Amino acid sequence: MGIREKRRISKLLGSSNIETVIQELRQLPPARAINPLIGALCSNDETVRWHAITALGPVVADLADRDMEAARVVMRRLMWSLNDESGGIGWGAPEAMGEIMACHDGLGQEYGHILVAYMREDGFFLELEMLQRGLMWGLGRLAQVRPSLLREKNAATHLLPYLDSSDTAVRGLAAWTLGLLQEKEAIPYLEKLISDTGQVRHYFNRSFVDETVSHLAEKALANIIKEA
Repeated sequence: MGIREKRRISKLLGSSNIETVIQELRQLPPARAINPLIGALCSNDETVRWHAITALGPVVADLADRDMEAARVVMRRLMWSLNDESGGIGWGAPEAMGEIMACHDGLGQEYGHILVAYMREDGFFLELEMLQRGLMWGLGRLAQVRPSLLREKNAATHLLPYLDSSDTAVRGLAAWTLGLLQEKEAIPYLEKLISDTGQVRHYFNRSFVDETVSHLAEKALANIIKEA
């Protein structure tokens, strides 16, 4: 792919209409779209970054429908970026993995346990809080679409400790995810966050939202209690 087309995709990702972005990217052969999308995961521009995460979902899902092994290569590439041996940090990788698995059931079945393992100290634990933020979001995105998959992997048990994180966004996003999983055991822990005024900026239903941890905890509790 030429530099000109990479720049065109980067400019496209910066546009305000994510639906148009996705529509245009899906017209390209997946292999031509995926490299610049993964490159954009490191962008300092939050719109470019989150549009890249969002677009990777349907683009890689399309690829999986045509060539499952090629889609697995993309997933392994994202996983490798989180490996210490890669020499990188893996910015955006947990979010992208969550989005892709939300968009494709087959990939969710194959790789859902990996996202859970990133929470576990006896698994592939992510130490950096910035990566933990991405992990909480990726788990929440998957929980929006395939909560039963995460319940099967006992994700809630591993999520609970993140409610005590020193990082505001990690606490808030963990609360959000536990609410989506409708985890009753989380109720007393979420109740402790009702007075938490920490601010969280997150990406929800393709828009940027600013909320307090308290509000996220309240919504999570409401979600759990309505199913009780």
